[in-house]
Amino acid sequence: MIKTEWIDGYVIRTAVTDSSIVISANREGLLSLAKHLTALADGEAGDHVHYDEFNALEEGSAELIIEKV
Repeated sequence: MIKTEWIDGYVIRTAVTDSSIVISANREGLLSLAKHLTALADGEAGDHVHYDEFNALEEGSAELIIEKV
């Protein structure tokens, strides 16, 4: 399991448009995502991080799953 560490004050939103996934975040959100991606990179194939509006993203955001292959 990937340990996610959050920086206080983070804001992250996601949206899906025609053929694009848009991730919008403030500085704290981007630094938090960078920490998560670094931890994921050091993990095993199949490890993943799962974000949605109930655990990390702003209300109305699209669910986002990032998986290491």
